[in-house]
Amino acid sequence: MSKQNVIDNERKRGDYTMFIDKLVWVGVLCLLQVALFVFMYIKLREQYFNIQIVLSIISILVVLYIINRPINPSYKLAWCITILIIPVFGGFFYLLLSVNSTRRSFRKSIREAVAESKKHLSQDYSVLEEIEKHSKHALPQASYINNLAKYPVYQNTSVKYFASGEEMFIALLEELEKAKHFIFMEYFIIHNGIFWNSVLDVLKRKAQEGVEVKIIYDDMGSVRTLPPMYYEELRQYGLECYCFNPFSPTLSLRLNNRDHRKITVIDGHTSFTGGINLADEYINKRQKLAGYWKDSGVMLKGEATWNFTVMFLQLWQHVSNTFVDYEKYHVKPSDFPEECRNCGDGFIQPYADNPLFSEVVAENVYLNMIHRATKYVYITTPYLIVDNEMITALTLAAQSGVDVRIITPHVPDKKTVFMITRSFYEPLTKAGVKIYEYTPGFIHSKMMVADDNYCVVGSINLDFRSLYLHFECATFLYHCKEINAVKEDILDCIAASEEITYNHCLQMNKPYRFLLSLLRLYAPLL
Repeated sequence: MSKQNVIDNERKRGDYTMFIDKLVWVGVLCLLQVALFVFMYIKLREQYFNIQIVLSIISILVVLYIINRPINPSYKLAWCITILIIPVFGGFFYLLLSVNSTRRSFRKSIREAVAESKKHLSQDYSVLEEIEKHSKHALPQASYINNLAKYPVYQNTSVKYFASGEEMFIALLEELEKAKHFIFMEYFIIHNGIFWNSVLDVLKRKAQEGVEVKIIYDDMGSVRTLPPMYYEELRQYGLECYCFNPFSPTLSLRLNNRDHRKITVIDGHTSFTGGINLADEYINKRQKLAGYWKDSGVMLKGEATWNFTVMFLQLWQHVSNTFVDYEKYHVKPSDFPEECRNCGDGFIQPYADNPLFSEVVAENVYLNMIHRATKYVYITTPYLIVDNEMITALTLAAQSGVDVRIITPHVPDKKTVFMITRSFYEPLTKAGVKIYEYTPGFIHSKMMVADDNYCVVGSINLDFRSLYLHFECATFLYHCKEINAVKEDILDCIAASEEITYNHCLQMNKPYRFLLSLLRLYAPLL
């Protein structure tokens, strides 16, 4: 090992030591805030008896406010029970978390960025007419995404499916090497290692060649994988970089709104998305959990990449607090490389979901697919923590004769979340839904395929966080050849999995089943 490599390794170890110290201090400061408020409440109650009455009234008003909010009933139930268990302090604690100037400014900035981005998205209605010629069942889904999320559907786009992180890693490096104008990358997790360092080497070189490189990473998602203010190091290489939602020792619900997207855009004509973050476990070069890490993604070449370009610039406007010239990055199809012109065999619709708006696009796209399926629905998700609407859709489909299969991990990455996932097995399997646990290791893929014609691949888990709290993205595919590759990959995973039947659920001991029911109640808040 060279002297410079030794120095770099020592510096990295020092950075991670600083990171651990920061994480500890942030945790201590948050606990101190809670302790301070509890102490203030006790002291005030001792000196002013009426303060207890005032806080009790506040709690009642907060419960009424939550009940009347247009949010998922599961959230309402979890919060209301929490406040009623601690009736005096509960309402005040909810206000403390949800009402602050930082959260208000955060929401305002996001909404302004989204409003600006929508001006640069327009649907070619001849494409919708083409979908209707193929299937009137596909048209409502494409129209919903266009009307509510404002992301158009396209033709003239090729799709390449990757059944593993290793496959996508190779293709990503090859496409990054071809970049001539700009590279945009937006990821939940970045972690120093073979994957990220290989990508970073290309990005540094491309920046020196004059290619514009912009990077966004989620500070909460990368809090355990990157040193503090890592963006400053990247800027030294000539890369533009910001972290989304900077981690701070402040009690706020804003920390729940994380950028969970996985997006790469190259020169406006090539894009990547899926479940794969820029870390070595995603290409099985680092064993984070026992066994094999199963993931997936897609590469798009053609007109549909514009949706991902707009998604990225949308959050870039927010994190950089600067005006974005969208049209500067809107490449005409006539300027695409030959391989990206008039390509593709179906309809491609990348879309995003935003937790700050009332419409739950990510869940509704899934629900539309389930409701319209006539033969089968196959799903892969690392977490299965769903609301009543999703349970009803899955059970109704299964009871109607649709072959509904869901693959979850057998090896958990979060034990509590894994237990909550298992708590949903009993009602689903009772209705005829088939549940499989992926025994070779941890499955992180987020996919849904139905009837050989419809497919979604993206960053969206089948859990409350993805469906209600995170910034997410995915690609809806209709009538594409690669849909069959997704189906075959899922069937291969099922063949390597253990089926969990209704009888398996009933054989769990009663205390454990009772614990699962309690955890399930608080699933929306975890």
